[in-house]
Amino acid sequence: MPSPDPTAARVFRAAVIGSPIGHSKSPLLHAAAYRLLDVDCSYSAIEVDEESLDAFVRDVRSSPHWRGLSVTMPLKSAMARLVDHSDHLSQVLGVVNTVVVEDDGGGCVLTGHNTDVVGVANALIGAGVDTAERAVVLGGGGTAAAAIAGLARLGASSARVVVRRPEASAGLGRIGAELGLDVDLVEWRSAGAAVQSADVVISTLPPRAADPLAGELVDSGFRTQGTLLDVAYDPWPSAIAAAFSSAGGTIVPGLDMLLHQAVEQVRLFFPDTPQDRAGVLNVMCDAVGVPRR
Repeated sequence: MPSPDPTAARVFRAAVIGSPIGHSKSPLLHAAAYRLLDVDCSYSAIEVDEESLDAFVRDVRSSPHWRGLSVTMPLKSAMARLVDHSDHLSQVLGVVNTVVVEDDGGGCVLTGHNTDVVGVANALIGAGVDTAERAVVLGGGGTAAAAIAGLARLGASSARVVVRRPEASAGLGRIGAELGLDVDLVEWRSAGAAVQSADVVISTLPPRAADPLAGELVDSGFRTQGTLLDVAYDPWPSAIAAAFSSAGGTIVPGLDMLLHQAVEQVRLFFPDTPQDRAGVLNVMCDAVGVPRR
């Protein structure tokens, strides 16, 4: 039996998982980064729902060459329970959007991270936001938890979180307390007033879910000098982004958040590969046809 060639390239594997997943731009972003870094890694989009997640993770553990997973909705909370370890921030949030897969010699070890936090903070910083004195988060799910952490990273001391059922989002208050940020849960009927008084708004709602609120803002004659980050990027501009822009505000597309968190994912998947973060970000921008950041 011939000896294996030690110089033969090893093909690594990574993927984004979620449901639905067909719209994801992550394969374009990661492929561009790996070409730049000369890393031999395939990256695909795989449809995985909550019912099939356990089986998928078992398959990852038993298959060779996995380096990482990007995790999107609706799997972020469930994945936090399936990894072997999580970094401190992911433990606080209870939400994982990035899984690093390593072979420790005795089998695969899965470590959870949350790069959405870096994505939120860096997207806002790139738009000129250096602090948030009157911050509002729309929605109460896993991405809202990352938004709270991103605001804390920017030095915010408080945030109003607008949700349909405050009792179901009580965990966000605990997260805020652990991160040194006071969270005030506000019922959805107050969304319009909350947005109009804010200097930074982060919408974590699914595509089109904020359309009725956008109509309410337009009808009210809304004016603002604030900044909106809408994590939904398809379709773009969203109705709420268009309303914010026409009212005089600054809009930050969710694609910016996706770009910044993807740069961090590449670093985590291949920590031993020298990386120029600005260079990686620029080739990712080119891959999806947006101006370099």
